[in-house]
Amino acid sequence: MKITRRDLGKYAAGAAAVATLEPLRAAQREQQLASKIDKVLASAVLQLDALKQPVRIATIDLLSNADNFMVRVRTADGATGISVAHPDAIKTTYPILLKRVVPSFIGKDARDLERLLWEVYLERDNYKWQGLPFWTCVAAVEIAVLDLLGKSASLPIGALLGGVVRREIGVYRASGNRGNTPEQEIQYLKKIVAETGATAIKFRLGGRMMYNDETTRRDKALIPLTRKTFGDAMTIYADANGSYDIPAAIRIGHLMEEYKLAFFEEPLPFDDYDGTKKVADALKIPIALGEQENSLNNFRRIIQSGVMRIAQPDILYFGGFIRSIRVARIAAAAAIQCTPHMSGGGLGYLYVAHFASCVPNAGPHQEFKGFGGTLPITSDTSSLKSEKGVIHVPSGPGLGITIDPDFLQKSKVISGAIL
Repeated sequence: MKITRRDLGKYAAGAAAVATLEPLRAAQREQQLASKIDKVLASAVLQLDALKQPVRIATIDLLSNADNFMVRVRTADGATGISVAHPDAIKTTYPILLKRVVPSFIGKDARDLERLLWEVYLERDNYKWQGLPFWTCVAAVEIAVLDLLGKSASLPIGALLGGVVRREIGVYRASGNRGNTPEQEIQYLKKIVAETGATAIKFRLGGRMMYNDETTRRDKALIPLTRKTFGDAMTIYADANGSYDIPAAIRIGHLMEEYKLAFFEEPLPFDDYDGTKKVADALKIPIALGEQENSLNNFRRIIQSGVMRIAQPDILYFGGFIRSIRVARIAAAAAIQCTPHMSGGGLGYLYVAHFASCVPNAGPHQEFKGFGGTLPITSDTSSLKSEKGVIHVPSGPGLGITIDPDFLQKSKVISGAIL
C-alpha cells in the first residue's frame, strides 16, 4: 500500500495526540493516588472496640539497667505497659523524653493514643524539635502505651493496630561489615545464615556516604560472588548507606540487576530525592528508602512521586508503630511494599515482627538480629528465635513478652539528673 503525504500527516497528528495525552494520563494517575492516600490517612489506625472503659495513665518512668532503657507506663489500679527504648539514642536524649514527651501523656486516657501523638507534637512547639532525638522518645512512650492497651484488652498489639494478618515472619540477616574482602564477607554471611536458617541476606556496598576505587572493586567482586555462593534460592539485598552519586549508583544497580538482587537500599544520600528518582527511573531493581525519614509528608512525597519502591520507616526513629503504619498504608495505596528498617538493640526485632504481623503489604522478609544481650525476656507463645528462617510472633497480650521482674526491680529510675 502506497503511503501519501496526507497519510504521514495523519500519523504525525495521531502521534502528537498520544504524546499530548500521556502527561494528562500521568496527572490523572497521580491525582487518583493522592485521593487514595488522603483516604487512608483519614482512617484511624487503632481498633479499640475491646476497651470499653478509660485506661488512664497515672505514671511514666524511665528505667535503666546495664545498657538497657525501659519506659514503664502505669495506671492508678496497677496495670502496666513497658517498652525497651533505643539504647544509644535514649542515653543521649532522655531529657527530651522526660521534659517534653512524658508530661503530655500523664493523666490521659491511653485509648486516645492517636490524638495524644498529635498533641505531643504540638505541645510547647515540639514540632520544632522534630527529628530522631524527639521521635525516638515518642516511640518509647507510644510502644509502652500500646503494651498497656494490649494487656488491658487481653490482645496482642497487632490486633489493636489493624488486625493480625500473619503470625510467621520470614527474616533476613544483615551484615554491617565494610572494609573486609569479598571472601571474608562471604564467610561472615554463611555464619549468620547458619545461625538462623534465613533464606534472605543483606550486605553493605560502598564506603558509607562515599566511594572510591577500593570500595568499587569490592562491590564488583562481592555482588556476583554472593549469588554464586548462595545460589538462586537465596534472596539478596544490598545497602549502600548513601555511598554513591547518580552515575555510580546506576552502574552498580545494573550489576545488581544482572545477578538478580531484590532491592537496592539508599543508593544516594537519603535526602537527595531528585537524584534518587533519576536512579530509580534508570533501574529495574526496586529502590528501598526511608530509614532516616522523620516526616510523614516527606514519606508521602517520595512514595507518591516514585522515588522509592520499598518503604523503610524505622519504627523507633520515626516515632513508633502508629506513624509507621501510616507510612505502610501510603505505600499500599501506591501498590508497594513496606519493609521497616530496624535500628538499635533491645526489643527492636520484636517490634519489627509485630509490625509485619498486622501490615498486609509487609515485605517477604524482615530484619532479625536476635534477642541476645543483657535483657532477660521470655514469651509463653514464641521462642523469640529464628527457626528455619521464620520467627513466630508472640500472641500473648500486649507485646507478648515478660521482662524478668527481678531485672526490673534492680533497675534505676532515671529523673532529670544527668546520667
